This record gives sequence, C-alpha cells and structure tokens, in this order.
Amino acid sequence: MSRAAIALCLVALAGCGGGRAPAPDRPSAAELVAAAAAGDTAAVRGLLRAGAEVDGRAGGGRTAVTAAALGEHVDTVRALIAAGADVDLQDHQRNNPLLVCAENGNVALLGAVLRARPDLRATNRFGGTALIPASDRGHVGVVRELLRTDIALDHVNRLGWTALLEAVILGDGGRAHQRIVRMLVAAGADVDLADRDGVTALEHARRRGYTEIARVLEAAPTR
Repeated sequence: MSRAAIALCLVALAGCGGGRAPAPDRPSAAELVAAAAAGDTAAVRGLLRAGAEVDGRAGGGRTAVTAAALGEHVDTVRALIAAGADVDLQDHQRNNPLLVCAENGNVALLGAVLRARPDLRATNRFGGTALIPASDRGHVGVVRELLRTDIALDHVNRLGWTALLEAVILGDGGRAHQRIVRMLVAAGADVDLADRDGVTALEHARRRGYTEIARVLEAAPTR
C-alpha cells in the first residue's frame, strides 16, 4: 500500500474515532445552574446523570444549589444536596444557600439546608452571619430555627452591628421585630453591646420610639 493510501486510512480512522462512536459531551455548569435557577428538578437530575459536575460554577461563581436557593426551589435544593452539593460554597457576591435563606425568609428551604450541616460561621458581603440579615428583615421563623443551632448570637459585622442591633436599627419596630428582639434576648444576646458610636440597642429603640422593644430591652438581664 502506498504512503498516500496509508495516510488516507489514518485520516478516516481518526475521523470516526477508530471505529468507536464519539463520547457525548459532558453538560456544562451553566446548563445545570440554569436548570436549578428555573426549579426544573427533573432536568437537574438528568444533567447530573449525564455527568454534570454538581458543584460546577457558572457566571458570578454561582453553583446550582445556590441558584436553586435564590429561586426558593426547595425540591431542587434537596435533589442537589442529595447528589452531594456543597452548600458552603459562596459565589462572587458571597451568597450561599444558608445566607440566601436568611434574606428570603423561607423556613422550608432553611430546613433542607440545615440538614446538610452548613458552616454557620459563613458571612455575607457585609461580614454578617445568617442570623443578622434574618433579624433585620423580620424573618421570625428563620431566626427561630437559627437560634436552635450553634450560630453565634453576638457576631459583629463590618458595620459594627450584631443581630440585636440590626433588628432595632433596620427593623420597623413592628410585631415581627418585637418577637425577634424577645427571642434574641431570651437566647442570651448581649444587650449591652453598642455600635461603633457607643449606642446600644436600647438607646436606638428609645430614639425611634419603639416602645415595646425598649420595654423588652429594659427588662433584659445585663452582663
């Protein structure tokens, strides 16, 4: 056989993979994240079976489980956790499922995430643990569940505020924030901790006219 004929045979073999069908492409992280963001649990499971990396990152460093949490797709979050998703990974905005729950107030979602044993020390872009944004947004159910864990009660974020301070400073003084202040105090939050200007939660409550919150703080034991 001539060299030209041999070369043609080699090219043909290369083109057909040596007689074997080419391996299917592995699904991209972007595909999995998009399916998770849409709450399409069936598609997520299919992509994982096809070889998608459960912790693959798409735009902004976001993983599928965080995308699903942002959309409050509880079943999708559960499916990804069951497949081994790491709930502690944070995107470029420092979001992860636990911190997302603190912002959206979804108690069912939080329950699914807590079963995955997340790192309760994780902090958001303001340097706060999940308890802080949950408190300032008035998410009573989320605060209640977090207080059943070992999360730090008196963690101070980069603004110089604790969960108790934020519940007063950023809250509206209404029933939800009143309940949260009671829960934090009952759990042992330090009512004497002041902000960077030396102003305590009680002083902030008085200045804002939050009479019921001030009453709770006045009755709280000091350290």
